[in-house]
Amino acid sequence: MITRIDLRGRSLSRRDLLEVLPRAEVDVEHAAEVVAPILAAVRERGAAELRDLAERFDGVRPVHLRVPPDVVQAAVGALDPRVRAALEETISRVRRVHAAQVPADFTVDVAPGAQVRQRWIPVRRVGLYVPGGLAVYPSSVIMNVVAAQAAGVGSLVVASPPQKDEGGLPDPVVLATCALLGVDEVYAVGGAQAVAMLAFGAAGTDEVDGETLCEPVDVVTGPGNVYVAAAKRLVRGVVGIDAEAGPTEIAVLADGTADAVHVAADLVSQAEHDPLAAAVLVTPSVELAGAVESKLVDLVGATRHRERVTTALGGPQSAIVLVDDLEAGLEVVNAYGAEHLEVQTVDAAAVAERVTSAGAIFVGAFSPVSLGDYMAGSNHVLPTGGCAHFASGLGVHSFLRAVQVVEYDADALRAVADRIVALADAEGLPAHGEAVQARL
Repeated sequence: MITRIDLRGRSLSRRDLLEVLPRAEVDVEHAAEVVAPILAAVRERGAAELRDLAERFDGVRPVHLRVPPDVVQAAVGALDPRVRAALEETISRVRRVHAAQVPADFTVDVAPGAQVRQRWIPVRRVGLYVPGGLAVYPSSVIMNVVAAQAAGVGSLVVASPPQKDEGGLPDPVVLATCALLGVDEVYAVGGAQAVAMLAFGAAGTDEVDGETLCEPVDVVTGPGNVYVAAAKRLVRGVVGIDAEAGPTEIAVLADGTADAVHVAADLVSQAEHDPLAAAVLVTPSVELAGAVESKLVDLVGATRHRERVTTALGGPQSAIVLVDDLEAGLEVVNAYGAEHLEVQTVDAAAVAERVTSAGAIFVGAFSPVSLGDYMAGSNHVLPTGGCAHFASGLGVHSFLRAVQVVEYDADALRAVADRIVALADAEGLPAHGEAVQARL
């Protein structure tokens, strides 16, 4: 079901590790060729093209592209009370964590009369994409919306695919979650075409009530399939994006003290997202590896999405990696840079402190990735495909710009004028120095 990669007794460089470790094979460049005409058509034809694409890809032609606000609000009343309570608790916890992320402005007095201030300014308008293919993700609504709201973004729009079974509306729990968060601008638009609508806006009017459709945003965020990732790549520069999110990943660094049932259950939990989902166990314990393999057989046979899970666990992106010791295991997980990394070892907190590349780290036996997916308070929109080596997960910072404000008086400028002129002359840009001298 899941392959083994035995690295014991081998001394591998970072480059060697990157070559042997499992990774999902995703061809974003090919997907970009497929979606480029879609983006162009949406940009040219606007709302009319969005309706045609919904009929083509989603099997339904939405009566409304923009979901009427009263329909969004009404979805709350239809929520299962247990689901509503879970959503409200998640919102509360995610708000608390993201409120703490807001950076402070600062002022530095460089010299008498010379001051530099830094302000954090939110972007004007944000488009948040919520997938709706193999699963629907009200939790992603929370992660995206709360981070943007904590940053102070004034205008938020959510796009999620129309569901054939819902008469062309997005999933009702997604709509209800938008309402709980105070978002009433919601569009029944999915896939690459949603990214195009958010980036370029959609000309035209709604067939039913004549309401003008989506205005362009400044930043597009949210997970999606390879075509959504490709679309985000193509609009980067027109708008900001969070990342080109790929298939989900879990890596577990575990020693012989870990519970094989816990480890196997966590691998299955992420594998149920997608046939391309990656599940990786890194361990020095042959006994644990064998026990996990055995438990996987039982758990996969009993899970609802066993076909999808079997494909993911048996794919080239998943493996059990045997290493000599935890030191070697740390080298492996730092080279891998997983979206989600669990540490289930003796003194797990100390081991976790030595992790340098992971989208999020889950410490100990009682901090499973599923907790972070829903209710830990952290954000579950995280870098995939090794991007954790240089990128962060979604957060307040994703929607803020740092702007420096410079204010010098005449005496402060005079004090550095000669040095500015010297540097300007050294760079062969004398007009820079002359612009200073003109003031003095």
